[in-house]
Amino acid sequence: MNGAKSAAQLLTATNVRALFDSVDAFLFDCDGVIWKGDKLIDGVLQTLEMLRSKGKKLVFVTNNSTQSRRQFADKFQSFGVPVSQDEIFSSSFAAAMYLKVNNFPPEKKVYAIGGEGIIEELQLAGYTGLGGPADGDKRAEWKSNCLFEHDKSVGAVVVGLDPNINYYKLQYGTLCIRENPGCLFIATNRDAVGHMTDLQEWPGAGCMVAAICGSTEREPIVVGKPSTFLMEFLLKKFQLSTSRMCMVGDRLDTDILFGQNAGCKTLLVLSGVTTQSILEDPSNSIQPDFYASKVSDVLELLGE
Repeated sequence: MNGAKSAAQLLTATNVRALFDSVDAFLFDCDGVIWKGDKLIDGVLQTLEMLRSKGKKLVFVTNNSTQSRRQFADKFQSFGVPVSQDEIFSSSFAAAMYLKVNNFPPEKKVYAIGGEGIIEELQLAGYTGLGGPADGDKRAEWKSNCLFEHDKSVGAVVVGLDPNINYYKLQYGTLCIRENPGCLFIATNRDAVGHMTDLQEWPGAGCMVAAICGSTEREPIVVGKPSTFLMEFLLKKFQLSTSRMCMVGDRLDTDILFGQNAGCKTLLVLSGVTTQSILEDPSNSIQPDFYASKVSDVLELLGE
């Protein structure tokens, strides 16, 4: 489905019904689509309620690894949006599941550069996670005859969004990858920026991943969007056909590419990272099937 695609169609009252009727499940990104920072985007609650009332399956697929599925479910509840953990697929969960399906030895440890979401999902999967927020205030000191100690039983380093990234964590992760035999380097995602607050974008996990790429001279295994790893999990769980799914997101290089790679229909919303000028720029080769200003356009255009 990649390659030369016709330009995205604006979602209208004329074409929305055909899209709606051809889809059994809607997959939503969260940041920039459902909310921005700690603010729910207008009309989201009513749109999700309408989709559920029409028998549509809802799934939330987020590259944000700072939180676990439980924490994301709590965030939805705080907005008054009823979403269960089973409907949430986060990149923190994807990292833990990647280790699980690849038979990562439970006696090996995992070093996390990222938030508590990664640590929590690792624990739920039966693994010991080191680092994360616990190493947020640690400092690496350059002293002569001073050896930086690291745990030789670390068999994987997981790198995600980390607002408390520091030199200590970079050194710890670098040593594990370079010196522990067979140590895996896993990235939750490589998003350049994200809406950590409702007013502006902030550096995303991509810059933390790039730092470790630089120091290890290695490329990571990426488990979040646009990798289809999460999709394989989702399909096993819900027994759905990708041709009957629509991926709704605000990013071309993660959300829309993820949907296209898996064979889903795609809807870009302009409420987050991607603007209409980026979408229409001649250098942009990723064209969704449809685009709209925000999720609630679906509700308004259907006249529900």
